[in-house]
Amino acid sequence: MRWDELRDTDEHSRTAAPALFGTSAVTSRTFDTPEFRGMTFHEVRARSLVNRVPGASRMPFEWTVNPYRGCSHACVYCFARRTHSYLDLDTGEGFDSQIVVKVNAPELLRKELSSSRWRGQHIAMGTNVDCYQRAEGRYRLMPGILTALRDYANPFSILTKGTLILRDLDLLRSAAAIADVGISVSVGFTDEELWRTVEPGTPAPQRRLDVVRTLAQHGIPCGVLMAPVIPFLGDSPAQLRTTVRAIAAAGATSVTPLALHLRPGAREWYFRWLHQHHPQLVRHYEALYSGGAYAPKWYQRRITRQVHELAAEYGVGPSTSGAARRIEPAAPNSSGGAVPGGAQLDAPELDDAELDDPELDDAGENHCTQLTLL
Repeated sequence: MRWDELRDTDEHSRTAAPALFGTSAVTSRTFDTPEFRGMTFHEVRARSLVNRVPGASRMPFEWTVNPYRGCSHACVYCFARRTHSYLDLDTGEGFDSQIVVKVNAPELLRKELSSSRWRGQHIAMGTNVDCYQRAEGRYRLMPGILTALRDYANPFSILTKGTLILRDLDLLRSAAAIADVGISVSVGFTDEELWRTVEPGTPAPQRRLDVVRTLAQHGIPCGVLMAPVIPFLGDSPAQLRTTVRAIAAAGATSVTPLALHLRPGAREWYFRWLHQHHPQLVRHYEALYSGGAYAPKWYQRRITRQVHELAAEYGVGPSTSGAARRIEPAAPNSSGGAVPGGAQLDAPELDDAELDDPELDDAGENHCTQLTLL
């Protein structure tokens, strides 16, 4: 999806203010408030929202919804950085500060869910960038999205690092009463010094674990994606133990580890950060990732084994596969066959070619190999 493909033909777009790159579907805004200072929001009217995951993917879902592109979490390792290049935007600081907002997401989703062609399949969110990043506090797209999913009793799952998800707790509870709803929170480590440099725009790890705890207290099971496990900085036995112990104490229903992977776009930005903060580790990373975007299989297996052993020790295990319950339609086309709402990824060992995507047009926002969906 490039900027010139965002052109809309409705009356709104024809009367919109002058837009980015001369495209009438895009309006750029800045807000002079501390939390948004230095950021630009490109408001677009998307033409579609429910996106199919390419068939070559081994993800446990077929459909995604991503109301944002770019992410103020500013995680230096984020695999989704590459998607900004498809919009001719910078994959480094631009990814962190140039946020694309699909302002018509809630009404567009409702329209697509009501289509006779939609069969009520599971929809995954947070698979590209976080739908509860900072921008959501202003644009409030998720309440409308969740309301539409609830009204059509459509199963869904969310992966997030954002504490803002608790704002929508009532909506999540009402949706979970009639459809399969899975929530996962991403916490790769609890080391605060590492967090401040590698994930500077995210809530602190302990605050994310508080989200897990709060959801559990309100009857919404929540798993933890322990990702990324960062080589040489967050993977010592003591660090893994501390993190798994904290995850267990928060009441997580599962913990699934995934070692850091560095796809094009993220790789260059991460190595720049590494040169600045840990230059002594550069040659070690070059050796470890000499074979491509993924750490060697022996390393992945070692991390997976250690985390699962610790999880068993602390009484929390990996999630089990399952299917979304069948539901009577509360609205047209709200039901469908069983969907993999309880699928799990146990540190998948994927080849780079397997996930080497062509130009993404939202349908390609599928490289969420660090994802656990409950």
